[in-house]
Amino acid sequence: MSDVAVNAPVCRRGGLSFLDRFLTLWIFLAMAVGVASGYLIPGVEKFINRFQAGTTNIPIAIGLILMMYPPLAKVRYEELGDVFRNWKVLGLSLVQNWIIGPILMFVLAIVFLRDYPDYMTGLIMIGLARCIAMVIVWNELARGDTEYCAGLVAFNSVFQVLFYSLYAWVFIKLLPPLLGVSLGDIDLSKITIGSIAESVFIYLGIPFLAGMITRFVLVKARGREWYERKFIPRISPITLIALLFTILVMFSLKGDQIVRIPVDVLRIAVPLLIYFVVMFLVSFWMGRRIGADYSKTATLSFTAASNNFELAIAVAVAVFGIGSGAAFAAVIGPLVEVPVLIGLVNVALYFQRRYFAHESVS
Repeated sequence: MSDVAVNAPVCRRGGLSFLDRFLTLWIFLAMAVGVASGYLIPGVEKFINRFQAGTTNIPIAIGLILMMYPPLAKVRYEELGDVFRNWKVLGLSLVQNWIIGPILMFVLAIVFLRDYPDYMTGLIMIGLARCIAMVIVWNELARGDTEYCAGLVAFNSVFQVLFYSLYAWVFIKLLPPLLGVSLGDIDLSKITIGSIAESVFIYLGIPFLAGMITRFVLVKARGREWYERKFIPRISPITLIALLFTILVMFSLKGDQIVRIPVDVLRIAVPLLIYFVVMFLVSFWMGRRIGADYSKTATLSFTAASNNFELAIAVAVAVFGIGSGAAFAAVIGPLVEVPVLIGLVNVALYFQRRYFAHESVS
């Protein structure tokens, strides 16, 4: 296992803070409070939507940026060159994220939501939006390789900027009619490389640049020992606090709908659950098959199983509107992803003990 900065409090099993120790409970509470607020308090959704710039919700954007900053500030950017030397791992990630993932979600959307074209479209959009945000949190909790995660996230972001609009056209406009699936008259003109690039920059570029600048400046000014033993532990709690805040805001926006149409929530949740579990297990198996160590195998699995739900929501809102079925399906994404990925973190740690016990763990 490479000497990576995974020793922050968020990743240790011993000496966990009160917030870290009951993370799953806090996440479910944040979801519950968000849904209850959206359903019981009149005007919550309208109030939150006042802080909107184009398709970007400012509170959600701030939460996501703060959530990603501490993990990205931990990355040893001076060692990133080693990440891209392993073409076998990068090639496997490309196949998992841009071939297996989109096709699997497309098939599940058609199988489970063929009679609900709006929901089906939202699900397909989630499948096309690859990880750039919360995967960093899951990877840290599972003791994955921080540098590889940062490298794969950067790689997926560039690929996403260049090809998301093309993928959306193929999977939403071209393939369904060929398979006899009708989505009606869908206008994809607003799905452009420019709009996708804007979302990627907001949710990834800003914290990435902030993390990189912070590391280079402070390591040079105060030394690596101070930076990793003093500064990083101080900023690490920001990730979990921002995660809980983001979840609360997102579920407040759709709380009313989630309560009013629970059957539709379940209808969308079933294929999502299957997707996350299958992608994780298949990717973990593929990582072991190519001989990757635990940290890289875990990173491959979580980057493949996670999705960029904030991008899917932004695109769905821009194209179909905030009240559309596609936007509603996109919001259900994190409702399923958060608890499932928390569960898969524990599965990954179990796999580490069972299949990678021979490796030295930091």
